[in-house]
Amino acid sequence: MAQQNALLAELYEGDTGRAHRFRYGLLLFDAATVVYVVGTSFLPRQAWIERIDIAFGLVVLLDFLARLAISRNRSREFLHLSTWADIAALVSFLAPVIGEGVGFLRILRTLRLLRTYQLLDRLRADSAVFRANEDAILAATNLAVFVFVMTGIVYATQHGTNPAIGNAIDALYFTVTSLTTTGYGDITLPGPTGRLISVAVIIFGVTLFLRLAQVLFRPPKIRFPCPTCGLQRHDTDAVHCKACGTRLAIPDEGSD
Repeated sequence: MAQQNALLAELYEGDTGRAHRFRYGLLLFDAATVVYVVGTSFLPRQAWIERIDIAFGLVVLLDFLARLAISRNRSREFLHLSTWADIAALVSFLAPVIGEGVGFLRILRTLRLLRTYQLLDRLRADSAVFRANEDAILAATNLAVFVFVMTGIVYATQHGTNPAIGNAIDALYFTVTSLTTTGYGDITLPGPTGRLISVAVIIFGVTLFLRLAQVLFRPPKIRFPCPTCGLQRHDTDAVHCKACGTRLAIPDEGSD
C-alpha cells in the first residue's frame, strides 16, 4: 500500500517525466469529457451511451480515490469546490438517470490542474506561447470554465421541464447571451431558481469577461520577480523596478 501511495504521489505531485505526461493526460481526459457530454446531449439515451458513461465514471472514480489516498488531510478535501465537482461528475456518469448535464461540472478539474504549481511550471518550460501569454490564457480559461459550468447547471436544471432547453447547445446559447447581456428573450428560465441562475450568469460572467478584456488590451508586461520588493510584472524593456528602483536583470533573448 505504501508503494502504491508513493507512486500516486509521484504521478499527481512529482516532477518526473511520467508525472508530467500523466497530468497532461488528465487534461486531455477533461477535454474529452466535455466534448462527449456536448455530443451525447443531442442523442436519445441508448445502451451504448450508458456503457460509455459508466466507463468515464469509473475513470473519474479512480482519479477521485487516488487524490483522496495521497491527501494529507482527507476531511479538508471536502471543503474544496473541486471535490464536489468530482462528486457531481460521478453522480452524472454512474447514475445516468439523474441527467448527464451535470457532467459539465467536470471542467472545473481543468482549472484546478492549471492552478497547480507543478503543471504551471511544466507549461512554462514546455511552451513559449504559454510563457508569453500566461495571464491571457488563464483569464480565458477561467471564463471558459465558468461558461461551461453555468451551461451544465442550466441544462441539468431546465432540461425536461423547460421546452426551450432541448440540448446542451440551447443551454450554452442562453448562458452566452446572458453573459454578454444581449438577452434576445427567445430563451428564458422561469421561476425564482431560473432568475437566480440568470443573475449569477450576468454578475459573475461579466466580471470574468472584463478581466479577460483587461488582460488582452493592457500594455504587454513580463513576469520577473523583483529581488527586493517582489513586484512580479514589469515592462518588457524595464531596467529598474518601478516600485523600489532596484536594478533588474530580466533575461532577454535579444533582437535580430
